[in-house]
Amino acid sequence: MSGFIYSMVKSVIKTGLYGYHKKIVVSGLEHIPKDKPVMFLPNHQSALIDVLLIATDCNRKPYFLTRSDVFKGKLLKGIFSYFQMLPIYRMRDGRDTLSNNDAIFNSCADILSRGEALLLFPEANHNLRRRVRPLSKGFTRILIRTFELYPDVDIMLIPVGLNYKHADQFPDQVAINYGKAISAKSMYVANDLNMTSRNLKNAVSLQLKQLTTHIPIEQDYDTMVNLLNTKNVDFLNPTEVNNKIRHYTNEVSNSSDLTNAAKGKSVLRSVFNVLNFPMIIMWHKWLMPKVPEKEFMGTFRFAFILLVYPLYLLLLFVGLSMVLSIKVALTALVVLVLLNFWFVKKGLN
Repeated sequence: MSGFIYSMVKSVIKTGLYGYHKKIVVSGLEHIPKDKPVMFLPNHQSALIDVLLIATDCNRKPYFLTRSDVFKGKLLKGIFSYFQMLPIYRMRDGRDTLSNNDAIFNSCADILSRGEALLLFPEANHNLRRRVRPLSKGFTRILIRTFELYPDVDIMLIPVGLNYKHADQFPDQVAINYGKAISAKSMYVANDLNMTSRNLKNAVSLQLKQLTTHIPIEQDYDTMVNLLNTKNVDFLNPTEVNNKIRHYTNEVSNSSDLTNAAKGKSVLRSVFNVLNFPMIIMWHKWLMPKVPEKEFMGTFRFAFILLVYPLYLLLLFVGLSMVLSIKVALTALVVLVLLNFWFVKKGLN
């Protein structure tokens, strides 16, 4: 029963993700070992959406390291524990809480020693900017702890590049690129843990900068993004985009005023808004103002649609059935769902 609930929730979320996104492209699944301990190490842009995209499509059942401040109350702790989520404590949670990480690192070592998978974000924070940020040493500390406790275990590191077209917009497109497995044990130097940490971070960072768009020069970032948008590059193809970044570097340096071309409001977007106006109003007037950061925009919007849209359809069905007939109401709902599916996949920019 327990496994059935997990599989059912996973199926619902995966279906929701593929309905929410205009396109999801997954590559590199062949790099993920099926019978070895694995640590997934993705870049982090879109809060919980990043986690869900990997968890539903990585062909493993990973444990997740999650910020500790969400583990509030017995109910939430029980739910998070069921879905294999472990709290990680940060400085912002209070210096006195950091000692709790010692037990968490031991738990992670136990998980990896059993040949299971662990997912954590090596950048240790989220940001929509299209660049790989400096990696934290947190994941290297877990690896070192594992090798100290279980000397015979090797762990395959899988860098994951998440590439959103526009993570804070709807509908969005995303490419998930799984990199080649890196043997963590091959970089472990027992008598020089600082070298071990540097080597691990450098190897993972190098792959991440190939698996996702990386704009290396911070001071030229906004100008480069505007130029890439003007050129209409395909952000789902980081290899192509990174090549263009290198090509455009001189052009950016010599440009003083590159801006995005203005886009007129789509007629199809207006039709979509009319067909779903109760949902649109609730989102813009009620929930959207509560989104704390742009990085959470996709997460809040996805959760809103996943939970509220079925309720909206139910209320619409009841209302039309009372005014017209069950047959007309059912037909209207089917047409609406099909139209919305078409809008997301084909009609909306």
